[in-house]
Amino acid sequence: MQSKNHFLLVDSFKVFAALLIILHHLSSYGQMAVDARSVLPGLMTWLFEYGRYAVQIFLVMAGYLAAQSLTRFANAQFSSQNLLRVIINRYLRLFTPYIAALVFTIFCAWIARFWVNDEFVGEQETLSQFIAHLFFLQGILGLDSISAGAWYVAIDWQLYSVFAVLLISFSSYQALIWLISIVAVSSLLYFNRSAQYEAYFIYFIGSYGLGVLAYLAKHFADKKIQVLARFALIAIGVIIAISALHQVWLRNFLAWFVALLLFVWGNTGYPSLLPRGSKVKAYILHSIAWASPRSYCAFLIHFAFILLANTLYIASGMHAHENGLIAISLMLGVVVCSTIAASYLYRWVEIPSAKLKI
Repeated sequence: MQSKNHFLLVDSFKVFAALLIILHHLSSYGQMAVDARSVLPGLMTWLFEYGRYAVQIFLVMAGYLAAQSLTRFANAQFSSQNLLRVIINRYLRLFTPYIAALVFTIFCAWIARFWVNDEFVGEQETLSQFIAHLFFLQGILGLDSISAGAWYVAIDWQLYSVFAVLLISFSSYQALIWLISIVAVSSLLYFNRSAQYEAYFIYFIGSYGLGVLAYLAKHFADKKIQVLARFALIAIGVIIAISALHQVWLRNFLAWFVALLLFVWGNTGYPSLLPRGSKVKAYILHSIAWASPRSYCAFLIHFAFILLANTLYIASGMHAHENGLIAISLMLGVVVCSTIAASYLYRWVEIPSAKLKI
């Protein structure tokens, strides 16, 4: 828990956002979601409407952590010669657990099609669709996503690659900050309000750029760069507030607020000493430290268990009773199974695959 690579706020955001996305998908897909609304209509409606905003947390954190890692490369004579290596290594880092979860999801969807006649299960996967997923091209090619979280992995890689290219293209961080700020504002106010850009980085770079600025504003070695990044971060917040006079976009406010929290407390570590009698606090902190590195795997694999749970719910005949309590129980089972499976996916696939580097 004292690792220099782990910080309490960042880890907490990872765990919270991953859990919220899982609950959002549980409230969105299948007969279980329909029946659960009869018992908890307010909660299920809130998760369906606002749970997807957890993506903004992921995006801001991704930008923050990308700036943390890539600026270290830049300070170590990051050049065009190793740019491709950095981008490919990021691809390999995302790819291995992603493809394992994707294959498992395809298998679960094949089982689900015997009993579940629902749009979210999708048609039988094609070879071209699967190959497109291997290269994160399914959205650009207009193909259906095999898993609910596959699109985000593709966008994350696009954003990371674009940021790496920008770092190598500008010799001055002042120019880089100005460009990121302009592009971020353009994305927040225009591009992410049009669905035609959803498959491309420009739709999401507003939130990602806020994360980049939050890191540069606090942790960059040059004080002048820190001041400029802080100015840009504040200016974007003011622009978001002014744009709300025309139309309120909660996701923009959320992204800016998360960036602000990362700026203030992003480097806060875990407490080294806990007072006596604080066993609950110690358990919570250890749970966050354990779950954070597994959150990516949980994000990848949970949709497969949503498929299986809805299949069990329908194949067993439980859906005929329209019992919301049973549906909610199965949803909790999905959360538990996703957590367990994510732990094994992390241990057996993600950690060993870290050695796959150029």
